Amino acid sequence: MPRFSYEGVDNAGKKIGGKIDASNLAEARKLLRGQGIKARRVTPPSILEFDLTEWMVDNGLAAPFGAKELGLFTKQLSIMINAGVPIIQALEILYKSEKHPVLKKTIVKIAEDVGAGKTIAEALSQRKGFTKLYVSLVKAGESGGILDTILEKLNSHMEKQEKTKKQIKSAMTYPVIVCIVGAAVIWGMMIFVVPQFVDMLASTGQEPPWITAMVMQVSEFLGKNGLYLFGGIIAGGFAFKAFVSSDQGKEIFDKVMMNLPIFGIVVIKGSLASFSRTLSTMLGSGVPLIDSLEICIETIDQTVIVKDLKSVREAVVTGKSLSEPLTKVTYFPEMVVSMLRVGEQTGNIDEMLEKISDVFETEVDEAVDNMTKMIEPIIIVVLGSIVATILVAMYLPIFMSAGGSG
Repeated sequence: MPRFSYEGVDNAGKKIGGKIDASNLAEARKLLRGQGIKARRVTPPSILEFDLTEWMVDNGLAAPFGAKELGLFTKQLSIMINAGVPIIQALEILYKSEKHPVLKKTIVKIAEDVGAGKTIAEALSQRKGFTKLYVSLVKAGESGGILDTILEKLNSHMEKQEKTKKQIKSAMTYPVIVCIVGAAVIWGMMIFVVPQFVDMLASTGQEPPWITAMVMQVSEFLGKNGLYLFGGIIAGGFAFKAFVSSDQGKEIFDKVMMNLPIFGIVVIKGSLASFSRTLSTMLGSGVPLIDSLEICIETIDQTVIVKDLKSVREAVVTGKSLSEPLTKVTYFPEMVVSMLRVGEQTGNIDEMLEKISDVFETEVDEAVDNMTKMIEPIIIVVLGSIVATILVAMYLPIFMSAGGSG
């Protein structure tokens, strides 16, 4: 949002000047009048003051700030509030120490809103980068007078959730990167190495064995159509991304991912770990169960699981317990449902959900470890076999020629 410079007088007739954020000149004057300032001159920002980063954030082209910056901000704010530092002063201290330019400006805007009489939750809700979960927990903390405790819980929740996300991302990324590198090496051999042997064999007039002839044909095909294949792969990637971006495509993709060996376990357990920990944090902060379920559903990216959890929420709205509809979700373990039922009976459902999330996160760790141990040798064997086939195909005629001459 542009920042306008202004000069004027306040209610006491004192000259005053500064800057104000507004979408246009008329809004800037209106905001100044609301603050009791009679503006004599309001100047729009010059082209030299244009902030590319902020413009990209406002237009959805860049993230405002990452989980790491938000986690540090949350932790530091919690510590200062717990120490009795007034909220405006705490935000001022955070502003001075913050390095991220977008978060730095966001802190200023939050402080301005709080100074104008808004609650912290209201100020956060108007800023990008703060999720509905974050705002709801802060609102609960303000209402209960335990904002520092809630912020500490929120920071812990984000750290554990981010760890689970990184594990799942790592599990998906590792085999893809290895396969891409392996494919690039094989492509290079077929395009640059094999033709050298082809020329050498052609000069001898020797009839190549079937395996050599096959590799030569593949090399020739890649040499003639390599650019078309490369373009096709890129086009296919964009088409796949567009397909997954659609509602129907995303649902089909998520169903496939859930049913893959090992991968499916990581996706399911990771999503359920996120759901359990988020719900535990919400309930432990005093947010009602129905509202907590709605917010938890928004934090999950898996459409199949989201659809099932919406059915669970609808059942809870009709008066059923949380554990009852979860028994109908086939991938939700019976042992976990039993633990949840015990939590409902004892009134410690938030504590039980935290233990359940720990169970799921442990299972995600084990699944990722098992997947890595299984995929690594498979990829090595497959890529190694292809490279070995190429080498044998190229050197076999040389060995045959040497044996015949002997």
